[in-house]
Amino acid sequence: MQTMPAHAAHHDDREIETLEEFDATVSARGTLAGHRVQAVDLTDRTRELLTTDTAGAVFLGCAMREEAATKVRADGALVFPPAPDLPFDPYRGHVYSPDELFESLPDGYEATPDARAYAWFQRTKADRDIYASMLRAVHDDSVSDALDELLSGARVVGVMGGHAMARGTEEYAGAARLGRELARAGFTVATGGGPGAMEAANLGAYAAPFGDEMLTESLELLAKAPHFTPSITQWATAAFEIRMRWPQGGRSVGIPTWFYGHEPPNAFASHIAKYFANATREDGLLARSNAGVVFLPGAAGTVQEIFDNATPNYYESRGEPTPMVLVNRVHWTEKLPTWPLLQSLAGGRSMEARIALVERIEQAPEALKRLGG
Repeated sequence: MQTMPAHAAHHDDREIETLEEFDATVSARGTLAGHRVQAVDLTDRTRELLTTDTAGAVFLGCAMREEAATKVRADGALVFPPAPDLPFDPYRGHVYSPDELFESLPDGYEATPDARAYAWFQRTKADRDIYASMLRAVHDDSVSDALDELLSGARVVGVMGGHAMARGTEEYAGAARLGRELARAGFTVATGGGPGAMEAANLGAYAAPFGDEMLTESLELLAKAPHFTPSITQWATAAFEIRMRWPQGGRSVGIPTWFYGHEPPNAFASHIAKYFANATREDGLLARSNAGVVFLPGAAGTVQEIFDNATPNYYESRGEPTPMVLVNRVHWTEKLPTWPLLQSLAGGRSMEARIALVERIEQAPEALKRLGG
């Protein structure tokens, strides 16, 4: 039903991201020369490291014993040791899972790795520390690499919309049904990974493998904690209760940022690519939405995303223009008259055939199909 690969088998075969891959490479090839080993704990692989050629290898954030580190350096390998006392791993080989970011949620959201990473970001941003900004850049690059591996071969549809859309509203239910329909049609749903419209679309993709009544019941249960204020803990706990009651939901991607620290990631995206730099995240989300983007009513952030998406479609800098579907005529023609400007830009260009304005959210999947040819 869904096209996102079950695991990332598509990375460079010189990249080693798990202990299993490390062992398989050592036994099959007998050498680690020229390989990249990323965020793998090698403390119990001293014998292998001492007896295997590691010339030209790079070890990114791999814990290892002192004698092993000395030997691989002598081989000419480059060793970037793990950075101590960080609430995140800058060299990570995989995107995040909700369980990872929300670990320790029962002790309150403040105790989670997500909240601790944000607190670290706030602290180091104020210091303007070059070391901290380097760690953030390395982390964001590692996340982008992992996201590309994850989405290799997938047909991705972005769903954009504001964080203000509350659970329990008809708009939220509509966005969830949209996510479900896209996932059932074989698309990988990608959102900005936050609350509101973003959470609703990820919830819909999560609900895709189940009978329709699962989403109806979930929407009722979630309505009891409608917003992530005043308590992120209660808001997130409600989502994890749904996931426990209906485990193994459909897959989708959330791409949030610590830049908006007041805004937590949602727990319904099975894969979360979280960034420190909002510009990297914003561009990356739209660039990876290769099968089009649906824009639900939103405010300044969504307007920005519309034109972030329109610019490469206008210049065809990423190749063929991708479909853009705006939902809610009054919102995009009167309240925030984005549609007339988008139409004027598209006039006489190949992107003209790739944009649409629809009244109701239910019409978005059909419009996407039509525009995508």
